[in-house]
Amino acid sequence: MVYKIRIILDAKDDIFRDVEIKEKQNLWNLHLGIKSAFTLMGEDLSLFNILDDEGMVIKTVPLEDMSDDGEGEIMSDVYISEAFEKVGDKVHFQYGFMDLWEFFCELVEIIDEKPAVNYPITVFRFGNMPLKAPSKGGKKAKKSSPIPLADDDFGNFDEDFSSGDFSDEDEGFDDEDDDFDDDFFEEDDTDEV
Repeated sequence: MVYKIRIILDAKDDIFRDVEIKEKQNLWNLHLGIKSAFTLMGEDLSLFNILDDEGMVIKTVPLEDMSDDGEGEIMSDVYISEAFEKVGDKVHFQYGFMDLWEFFCELVEIIDEKPAVNYPITVFRFGNMPLKAPSKGGKKAKKSSPIPLADDDFGNFDEDFSSGDFSDEDEGFDDEDDDFDDDFFEEDDTDEV
């Protein structure tokens, strides 16, 4: 059997692809199919979040094993038929690190396998891919400090330093040269062996 999965980019505009994949292929194959369908470049890390009917994550499956003991489940361990048990099942896919692409995958149909087709295959495309990953919810990302700073936290640089007179900064320091010749150090006359 072949699973037709609709992959929707998390963006303001409607951008999605329909990918067909065999039930006995795995999430790693779907990962490659999504990269191909959306022309995602690079070899960035990715992961699938398998969701329940309410949209809650029940299992996270990364591309590579990140567990401490090396026994974690990875994409090549999970068959498509395990991730999508019935029509309507959903999976969340994340690709990238600095530029995070997010997709929602839904099983829309189970059909018969066609002979001489190399699965996974993109069978339908809608919408144009943006050049950069959209921010969460498709809104423009705002660069913000993790700790908001008020303008008066540091004063006004221009007012504080416009005079160029730093004569009061040297108060408390004497200008005479330090004479380090009078420092007394005991010499060690013992012979080291």
